[in-house]
Parts: sequence; structure tokens; C-alpha cells
Amino acid sequence: MMITETDLAEARAAWGNGLIAISIAYDERGIEGARAVAGDILDALYGFALGPILFKPTLSGGAQTFRTDRDGTLSYFIGHDPAYPQDTGFGLRSWREVGSETSSFFVQGDVAMWMGWVTFTSKDGDVVKVDKSFGYRRAADGSLKLVLHHSSLPYTA
Repeated sequence: MMITETDLAEARAAWGNGLIAISIAYDERGIEGARAVAGDILDALYGFALGPILFKPTLSGGAQTFRTDRDGTLSYFIGHDPAYPQDTGFGLRSWREVGSETSSFFVQGDVAMWMGWVTFTSKDGDVVKVDKSFGYRRAADGSLKLVLHHSSLPYTA
């Protein structure tokens, strides 16, 4: 089944809602609550079962710039992993709103790519806007799975 623009919008919304759920779990139940929620969200949204994913977090560098497995991805969102000492837990920042604006997208069969801007708003009203690229593949169960996730801070001269 061909991936549609609506499918892409729903996938982005699910990702944003997942990030908010991680933040709320952390605020209400601490790191173990966030870890449980984040694990469920990653398993639901990312294509780890399809092979290595291509994940470049916004705030990563050096030998750990790129993440291709669940452990590295989970660490970026919740931190608290000695194998990834630079990770502070992007998902733990009390996010309450996530919105996206499409620049463009490409679809071919069961693979789609999207790029645009994603804006995060914390419970205190702090706003962060990043450049994003998401790549999806439709899984056998019909769901879209993230196989590419690239994020960077906007360029400023």
C-alpha cells in the first residue's frame, strides 16, 4: 500500500506525542517511568526489526554522532546510560507540544522521506526549533516505521 501525505502527518504526530509522553512520564514517575514509556514508543515507531536504523540526533557528536540500534536511540531520549556519557535525555525536557512544518516529502512504494521543521515547546514555554528528516518504511503490519531520523539545529550566520 502506497504511503500517503496523511500517513506521514500521522506518523509525525505519533512521534511528537511519544516524545511528550516520555516527558510527562519523567515528570510524574522519574527515570524508570520514562524508560518504560520510551522503550514502548521506540518499539512502536522505529524499525529496529527491519535492520539498523539511521539516526543522527540533534545533540550528538564524536564517535557517538550516529546511532543505529535501540540502545543508542533510547539513550538519546532518556540519557542515564554510561555507554553514552554525553546524552542528557532530550525526552526529559518537559515537552508539552510538538509541531511540524513540511518542507517537502518523497514517496516511492513502501518507502517515504520527509523533511521540514519540528518545534518543541516545554511546559515552561521554552521553544526549540530543529531541522528534521524522517525516513519511513511500511512494515508488514501496515504501520510506518522510522528507518532514518536526522536532526540538526538551524544554521545561523
